[in-house]
Amino acid sequence: MKTYQTILATAVIAMAFASCGESKTSESSESEVAAETKEAAEASESRPSPLMVKEGQISGKAFKVQYGSPAVKGRELWGDLVPYNVVWRTGANEASYVVLSEDMTVEGKKLPAGKYSLFTIPKETGPWTVIFNSEWDLEHGHFQYDEKNDVLRVDVNPVWEESNQEGLMMDIKSPGLVIRWEKLKLPITIN
Repeated sequence: MKTYQTILATAVIAMAFASCGESKTSESSESEVAAETKEAAEASESRPSPLMVKEGQISGKAFKVQYGSPAVKGRELWGDLVPYNVVWRTGANEASYVVLSEDMTVEGKKLPAGKYSLFTIPKETGPWTVIFNSEWDLEHGHFQYDEKNDVLRVDVNPVWEESNQEGLMMDIKSPGLVIRWEKLKLPITIN
């Protein structure tokens, strides 16, 4: 009988703790996001290629992108620092990644809600290949990339502009996600 009472008391205490935890889920989630943003800011201060985090909405759906932002620094980028026809991590350091709160379409193809690393295959002429890969937490970027984990590949036409963007930027704006670096503008249509 004493064992039964001990088990019952333990179960009641566990349920009490669980119900307390449920009411704090949104607070906990908000504090985790704040801590993640703070860590990203602190990490970017000590890196040659600052860590950037952008959050916004595309077609009313939450969207986030995180990437290392390298600078041109007078270097020859396309075909040299970033070779043609080779998978590029689309940023610096660890793999860049995106987070979709809901299913979206990228260049007309469905991409389920989730977290994906973002890779690109630059081409000397014609459209570039943009890749969303299920292995998003790659510490060494494209060196750990594995094509078998690709969830979606789409072709995107680059635009070459006169103006120069020194640091790589990814912006959540029409037509979805726009990548700019040096004279490149890569507008990825997302809905």
